[in-house]
Amino acid sequence: MTKVLVIDDDPVSAEMLRGTLEHFGYEVQYECDGVEGFERIRSGEYSIVISDWDMPGMRGDELCRMVRDRQWSGYIYFILLTSHGDMAHLVSGLRSGADDFLVKPFHPEELRVRLRTGERLLAMESRDVLLFTLAKLTESRDNETGLHLERMREYGRVLTEELSLWKEFKDEVDGDFVQMMYLTLPLHDIGKVGIPDSILLKPGKLTTEEFEVMKQHAAIGGNTLAAAVEVNPHAKYLQIARDIAYYHHEKWDGSGYPFGLAGDNIPLCGRITALADVYDALTSKRVYKDKFSNDKAKSIILEGSGRHFDPRIVEAFLANEERFLEISRQLDSSHAKAEAPPLVPATV
Repeated sequence: MTKVLVIDDDPVSAEMLRGTLEHFGYEVQYECDGVEGFERIRSGEYSIVISDWDMPGMRGDELCRMVRDRQWSGYIYFILLTSHGDMAHLVSGLRSGADDFLVKPFHPEELRVRLRTGERLLAMESRDVLLFTLAKLTESRDNETGLHLERMREYGRVLTEELSLWKEFKDEVDGDFVQMMYLTLPLHDIGKVGIPDSILLKPGKLTTEEFEVMKQHAAIGGNTLAAAVEVNPHAKYLQIARDIAYYHHEKWDGSGYPFGLAGDNIPLCGRITALADVYDALTSKRVYKDKFSNDKAKSIILEGSGRHFDPRIVEAFLANEERFLEISRQLDSSHAKAEAPPLVPATV
């Protein structure tokens, strides 16, 4: 439950605001002046603050300026509540760092809309931090994963951008879906954190028994992210991340894992990730194989169309083959430059 701090020296106004917020499902705390309100904010418990403008001791815009002048662990969404609707107060409030304004008397639905705006902004900050942290966790288990993640999200973006132009996907694939895929696709193998090093880092081909253990990473990753979805069921990015982790090893003909889903029963994000993952595995050097040429990788993907891969995703890949090649070349080149030893001047 989101905690909101209300700061208002008018007890009647504050009580009305408290009642409205609690009706909307928020947990509310109340302070009657800016000084005490700032001490409450320092507790770190509140990500949304609603403050009256006119208060004894410290005005709301002054309080907001104090909040903005201090470094916090997370962003604080600040709404100024005022009876002044003139431009001078608006400009002053914006300069102090306020995110939004409510003019008294306000309509409850207007307050609800403004709070939702704040929650969306806060969720985006939390989203990006969470995704970055989880992706780095995945990377820490495998020396090759970092570059793999970079290529994977670029391949995924190319495929989703292509599908966004297709009439049959217009209701599912839009700019927001493209962005969510780009952000969450690096989490496809997050479940590998649960695979023993003796198998995950084995310098050779896995035995049948070892491969069965390795296959568990899809369920481990999916279950982990599914737990996050239960806590925040409205977070679309977590739903997509969960589905990518669960379903990127499912196959179009139903022979994949962990659930053996087939055709359109496999979420689209999983079908897209499946092709990107295989292409990158084929065209990258691994301890158990050499790097395949693009032509060989393409022939393998074509053979898998209708069996391993959704034929439409294969078509999207073929339409953007040059973009895949360019992504691979650019990232490989930048990686090589980063690893190159520094030039040492010749000595006489």
